[in-house]
Amino acid sequence: MDNVMLLMPEIFMALTAMGFLMVGVFQGNKSTDVLCWAACFSFIITGFLLLNADWSRALALNNMVVIDEFASFMKLIILIGLIASMALSTKYLMQEGIARFEYPVLIILSGLGMMLMVSSNNFLSLYMALELSSLSLYVLAAFHRNSLRSAEAAAKYFILGALSSGMLLFGISLIYGFTGSLDFNTVAKVIGAQEMIPPGFTVGMVFVLCAIAFKISAAPFHMWTPDVYQGAPTSVTAFFAIVPKIAAVGLLIRLVATPFGTADVQWIQILYCLSIASLMVGSFAALAQENIKRLMAYSSIGNMGYVLIGVIAASAQGVAAVMSFFIIYIFMTAGIFCVILSMRREGIALERVSDLSGLSQNNPLLAYAMAALMFSMTGIPPLAGFFGKFFIFDAAVSSGHYTLATLGILFSVVSAYYYLRIIKVMFFDEPVDPFDNTMSFDKRALLTIVMIFIIGFALNPNLVLEVCTIVATALMP
Repeated sequence: MDNVMLLMPEIFMALTAMGFLMVGVFQGNKSTDVLCWAACFSFIITGFLLLNADWSRALALNNMVVIDEFASFMKLIILIGLIASMALSTKYLMQEGIARFEYPVLIILSGLGMMLMVSSNNFLSLYMALELSSLSLYVLAAFHRNSLRSAEAAAKYFILGALSSGMLLFGISLIYGFTGSLDFNTVAKVIGAQEMIPPGFTVGMVFVLCAIAFKISAAPFHMWTPDVYQGAPTSVTAFFAIVPKIAAVGLLIRLVATPFGTADVQWIQILYCLSIASLMVGSFAALAQENIKRLMAYSSIGNMGYVLIGVIAASAQGVAAVMSFFIIYIFMTAGIFCVILSMRREGIALERVSDLSGLSQNNPLLAYAMAALMFSMTGIPPLAGFFGKFFIFDAAVSSGHYTLATLGILFSVVSAYYYLRIIKVMFFDEPVDPFDNTMSFDKRALLTIVMIFIIGFALNPNLVLEVCTIVATALMP
């Protein structure tokens, strides 16, 4: 019973989802607005349950789930992302006429799967958690069911997601065949005791890592990302951009630290290629994008390239840099989608970069906020985005990966073009008709918090890094 109590935050979220489902069944879609805000409140309560829990290492559910400092801290980051995503969604659902009570239920269930992902200690629990999260995401991608683009995006996402699930299961079966166990610690012991890592185990590891690469949209497994980002409802795109990748990278770090820990020579080579490919695709493919949601898709692919550099460092410093980057990334992405969701003219949602023309004259506060966010994404000091990239490059250099750090800096310069291009459009192009003044209080509040964070981060940049280092050291001493 004590072991089950370790999962109280997850149990609370599951019960909340079931409760919301019951309310929705009896009250119908008119309850959507209330349920969305109740979902935000439930995430805050879950966060308090996490903060009040014991973070010392413990196992639950027959060693299938592990509770430790790393898992608990990653769950807090995921919850921050979930709160930001829900705050962005509420009014948008009403504006687009897709306010249905299933939306917050699906977000909660997906969040539950993500929280279980970072606590996985067995390949079976890993698969179950991953699928719980993914199935909810497939439905969310098609949430605008009267939209052909949304249906197309969901179909592509589902088909490629099924392919990645198959790759994951095949990889797990190979790992089980060569080690005789699905438990992370047992797999690590079996492989560590052998003089040479079996080729079959390496092949299984490659399949598992490729499946995870799909979930984080790392190139060349990024094919779904631009189409899904463009086709899905914008609030869902914001959710995709902010949260799922954090959980998938947390799972990846758990894998390379425990079951794949003794095969570091092999997995570093795989992630090295994925990182360079992601940086290249994310930097160059985004240059030609006119749709701002597709641009954000390629931006996220490039950012996963930077994240993988931190994982490749294979040290507590690298893991701490990745966690710090994600905290900054959540705030920056949430702020950008505050602006994108405000791009409406005569009640119609706009998505082209050219729709931002002359925004500095029509809405200077929004233009300056977007400019600060673009500078931060570029990595220009003293904004928070600079420190996110700096921590990762510092970890790579400390681990001797000089070439990778250099390539990261070079591709960061390339990506600066499309971020700065948006600033040029807002401040130097001829103004078009102003946007509708429909920015809700919740988006204004969120954008204000984001701006305070990315500008104020420079006052004490080491604060976040020091906390992340303590957490990372518990996983990778």
